[in-house]
Amino acid sequence: MKKASFDAICKALQEAHVPFLVVGGIAVIHHGYGRLTRDVDLVIRLERGVIQRAFAAFESIGYRPSVPISANEFADPACRERWKREKGMKVLKFWSDQHRETPVDVFVDEPFDFQKSIEEADTQETSPGVEVRIVSLETLLSMKAAAGRPQDLADIDELNLLHGNASSYDLE
Repeated sequence: MKKASFDAICKALQEAHVPFLVVGGIAVIHHGYGRLTRDVDLVIRLERGVIQRAFAAFESIGYRPSVPISANEFADPACRERWKREKGMKVLKFWSDQHRETPVDVFVDEPFDFQKSIEEADTQETSPGVEVRIVSLETLLSMKAAAGRPQDLADIDELNLLHGNASSYDLE
C-alpha cells in the first residue's frame, strides 16, 4: 500500500462528500499494532446517492471495480444481499493502474451502526486539509471477532495486549 494513494483516495471521497470509515489493517495500525497491510478497507454509508458519489470519486483517481458492477447495481440492497448469499461477497474490490500497489475494498454492508460509529471514530489528518475517520478500537475489535479469520484473531490479541486487555495468550 502506498501512502500517496491512500491520501488520494481519502481526498477524493472527502471532496465528493462521501461519509466513510477506515477499517481493517489501517485501523489496526492506527490503534497501535504496526503490521503490514496491502489494501485500504472502507465502510461507506450505503445510500444510493453516496454510492454514486463514491464510484465517481474512485473513477476520478483511476479506480474501478474489479468485477463488472455499476454504482446503480451496488446501490441496490437486493443485489448486495444476493451477492453475499450466492457468492459469499463481503467487499467490492476496486483497483487502479495508477495506484497498483493500493487496492481498495468497500464493504457490501454496514457491519455496525454507521452513524454511531462515525460519531465515535478517531479523526486524523492524513494529508494537509484531508481528514479521515478511523473506526474506534471497540468497533474494530467487534468487526475482527465477527470475521474470525486467523489474521483477525491475531490482530485482536495484539491490540488487546497493547491496550491492557485480556488476550488469548492469557489462556495458555
